[in-house]
Amino acid sequence: MGADAANAAARAPGVGVGASLTSNLGALMQTPKTILLHLDSSGRAAERVRVARQVADAFEADVIAQPCTMTALMRYPYAMEAAAEAVAIMASLDKDCRDKAYATFKAAGGESPRLQWVEPMSDAPWGFARRALYADLLILGQRDPDDPSAGELPADFVPSVLVESGRPALVVPYAGPVAAIGRNVLIAWKETREAARAVSAALPWLVRADSVHAVSYGENAEASLRSLQTYLKAQGVKAAARHGGPEEGEAGERLLSMAADVSADLLVMGCYGHSRAREWVLGGATRSTLQSMTLPVLMSH
Repeated sequence: MGADAANAAARAPGVGVGASLTSNLGALMQTPKTILLHLDSSGRAAERVRVARQVADAFEADVIAQPCTMTALMRYPYAMEAAAEAVAIMASLDKDCRDKAYATFKAAGGESPRLQWVEPMSDAPWGFARRALYADLLILGQRDPDDPSAGELPADFVPSVLVESGRPALVVPYAGPVAAIGRNVLIAWKETREAARAVSAALPWLVRADSVHAVSYGENAEASLRSLQTYLKAQGVKAAARHGGPEEGEAGERLLSMAADVSADLLVMGCYGHSRAREWVLGGATRSTLQSMTLPVLMSH
């Protein structure tokens, strides 16, 4: 069976990532089996649950739905110095947040046996990265600064989890519908371990995609893209190469523009960043993509 026929057989109608795992043994060996889903009380939590269910059904994986937010006392520390009634109010806020997340999980999960709810973490949100070590894939949400629940998490929650855990994450944008994922894929390629890990994590989608595009920037872009094409061909993936021009500071915006041009429904890229003086310093493309993403992004550090 040729690569195109194998890819077509692997796809199932109605889901973006396909449902059959029997037509490509290589993809079978690399499909995620344990998925950690982050839940909070934000407006987009329901969309993340639906995405998690789609991925779980496609890859026959199990999802742990983990509610994770800072407690109200962490967000409003002045309450510790107030009356006991204020502390009780903080506890009530935490319960409301948990109950909202659970209601969202039940409504959007559709009673799927693949999705399992677990209780909130005692060391949230910092313990989430440790919990992520035991998952093949994370499903996280882009931070929406205008959402009333934005303060439930540190502003750098997503990049800190990616960097600290080293696990790949599918980051869901906070705006726009998310339908099929992985029919048309754009790879942001760079000869780095981060990008290589992201491509490896994306292989289950790539072997089932209708089209795969790879873009690279800088002087060595064409040579590195040829090497990537050779690697992907061995996996049964045919990728079209696109030289993005010089490597400049607005690479994130150019990536998102190209994703729109090729009608991509999944962007694959490395996550670049490090901690300095307790503050996360992100690479330019990583930062701008996380701020302005318009499609799901599969990232890995």
